[in-house]
Amino acid sequence: MQLGFVGIGVMGKSMAKHLLQAGHEVNVYTRTKEKADELLTIGAHWKSTLKELAESSEVIITMIGYPKDVEDVYFKENGLLQSAKSGTTLIDMTTSKPSLAERIAKASEERGFSALDAPVSGGDVGAKNGTLTIMVGGSEQAFQQMLPVFELMGTNIQLHGPAGSGQHAKMCNQIAVAASMIGAGEALGYAKQAGLDQQKVLDTISKGAGGSWTLNNLAPRMLNGDFEPGFYVKHFIKDMDIALEEVEAMDKDLPGLALVKSLYDELAEKGETDSGTQSIYKLWQ
Repeated sequence: MQLGFVGIGVMGKSMAKHLLQAGHEVNVYTRTKEKADELLTIGAHWKSTLKELAESSEVIITMIGYPKDVEDVYFKENGLLQSAKSGTTLIDMTTSKPSLAERIAKASEERGFSALDAPVSGGDVGAKNGTLTIMVGGSEQAFQQMLPVFELMGTNIQLHGPAGSGQHAKMCNQIAVAASMIGAGEALGYAKQAGLDQQKVLDTISKGAGGSWTLNNLAPRMLNGDFEPGFYVKHFIKDMDIALEEVEAMDKDLPGLALVKSLYDELAEKGETDSGTQSIYKLWQ
């Protein structure tokens, strides 16, 4: 299959690599070509514009930063919607706004394309191991057609409903992650203040009722002083902003998420926007 991949970041590079290793032809485009160098050395094809990529791909996957970037890539002149061939499937795996996913799906249908919103969870580790959780919105037919592609990148793959449903499911994920991040940071901070061996505490509580993906994967990084991004603080703040906007439109509120968002805003003000989300632990160091 001729696959196009737009966005070769912390996670996108590993995801595209799995597609290559499965034998697919992979065309890549990113604003900074150097980010794609590793993929190009193992067989990916560089495309210098979105138009060039769209014209040579049957399926196009986008994994970029912010909703404004997604809107630009899809809707601008010579962007994906204008340049893709009839019958193309467009898959946005960026965590973005549900309303934007609905707009992309509507515009795609009008042009003879299929569109799926398919944000992921699992961070850099899940991307490298091909074990991402993939939350999909769109038609059952398009989902079934693309399932073999998704299975190269993830192991927990669910269709949640029509366009936008994948993004809503990802918001649920981020709400739960926010709670686990503050829980891990406070627990390890408390252990330190109480004079306990933090590693021993982590080994204990991660196997009890308080166990979580965050404790197993990110808490060890906290204790090791490893704050490199598997997922950026700035992107997590973006996700929490989307969830808070969506819940406000539902005339509800999420006080727990609002609290965590305020802590990450504080972290960003301290210059940690490009650090990993586990850097929230610095607030308790």
